[in-house]
Amino acid sequence: MTTTVGYAWIQDALQAPDFLGAHKARLAAVQSLQRLPEGALLVPAKLAPGAHWLDHALFAIKHEGVRLDYLTAALRQVGPQEMEAEFLRTPNGAYVRKLCLLWEAAHQRPLQAVEQHPVAAAYVPMFDPAAYLTGASRRNARWRVDFNGLGDLAFCPVVRKTDAVAQGLQHDVLAHAKAFATSIGPQMLERALSWAYLSETEGSFAIEGETPSEDKASRFAALLKRAHDPRPLTEGYLIELQNATVSNPFDKAMQFRVEQNRLQGNALGAAGVTYVPPRPELCVELMEQLMTLSNHRPAGLDPLAHAGLVSFAFVFLHPFMDGNGRLSRFLIHHCLGQSRALPAGFLLPVSVAMKKHEEQYWQALTAFSRPARELCQVLWSGDDQYSYTWQPGEDLWFRYMDVTEGVAFTLAMAQVSLEIHLRQEVEFLGLFDDVARYINNRHDLRGPDLATLIVTIFQNGGKLSNNRRKRFADRVQAHVLDSIEAAVAKRMQGQPLTNTEDED
Repeated sequence: MTTTVGYAWIQDALQAPDFLGAHKARLAAVQSLQRLPEGALLVPAKLAPGAHWLDHALFAIKHEGVRLDYLTAALRQVGPQEMEAEFLRTPNGAYVRKLCLLWEAAHQRPLQAVEQHPVAAAYVPMFDPAAYLTGASRRNARWRVDFNGLGDLAFCPVVRKTDAVAQGLQHDVLAHAKAFATSIGPQMLERALSWAYLSETEGSFAIEGETPSEDKASRFAALLKRAHDPRPLTEGYLIELQNATVSNPFDKAMQFRVEQNRLQGNALGAAGVTYVPPRPELCVELMEQLMTLSNHRPAGLDPLAHAGLVSFAFVFLHPFMDGNGRLSRFLIHHCLGQSRALPAGFLLPVSVAMKKHEEQYWQALTAFSRPARELCQVLWSGDDQYSYTWQPGEDLWFRYMDVTEGVAFTLAMAQVSLEIHLRQEVEFLGLFDDVARYINNRHDLRGPDLATLIVTIFQNGGKLSNNRRKRFADRVQAHVLDSIEAAVAKRMQGQPLTNTEDED
């Protein structure tokens, strides 16, 4: 006898991939509902639902929140008579009204019972704003339900207000970024942003395991600078961006993909396939929905959370055969640029932070992609010959993808990129200016040599290596090298350099 209930029961009955992870409900010897720290819900026998799809759907939406994918899949198994009978038992019940709305959407037909017994209750939100990031209100007068998802029933990514998401939003990175830009002044800001654009380019390519050529890097940096242009996402614009990020002419797209793609690991054949994005026709449909969501940020949705949602949803849809990863990170900057929530031209080097936290990035990606891989059976017949067989109803898992981990990661990396990487660069630039001024007042040496030495010593923890000493021995005197080394080390320790000091 099964002990799973709610969404876990539906998952087992469907033989669906495990998108729930630790967040499963099961029967246990407890007196009341208990949520364990890892997310499991313990259910006493007295609250156990019946043995039917609708029983578990009702339990799930009442006690476990809203999972449109699981609910829609379950309701596809429920006939109209059963759904209407449940409605008539509690015609004003909030949870049954939500399910009736979802049932009609799933079956594309109306339930007749409501015509004879119109709902008289107050409107109820589909998603609890205390537990989810929500979108615009779409009131359904028939069921008195306010559908407030981040999209609509054709495409509605979900973001739960986990502790990580809540903490990221509370930090308000964008407000801190504005204050930071003002505090350092325009000249220092321009220098810091020059570093940010270069480093963001290098970081984004590094995540893909690439070292870009100078031409490739400059083209991507130019793209980043266009992120603030008031230009909405369209298929044409995304194609233009994709063409600018890839150098192989055979990889340049002319439209959203018309063939199945896949992500391949190190192993050959089907065993090496790590993720299969949605079939081409579904991908095109959902990309239209995603572009609308990108261009029309829901009122009240934090711009950075919106950027993370769009970025991760894009990479899961994978609309091109190549370049999707870099474009997904570009979309973070695009969404922020369109929001006007940052100073003009300001760039958070999120890819730098993501590269430094690659394991967390991988975890955020695989939270969805790993179970989604099970939706498609892949067969390999040699060379590049693959065939793909999808599970019935696979579209639901892409239409209602949970991107919570992606949004939480984006919020965290934005904070790291500002509070660590940008601030460290500004601190370094201040150190560089102080040391350069201090040395130039005492010694005469080439500007490029001094710049190289300051950077090298800083990167080596305040020490000049013997190899570097030998390289500069023919044009910089030993005591001058000592002076530069001492000055950098002193500033790294937080000590000032004074004009009265004489280290010669």
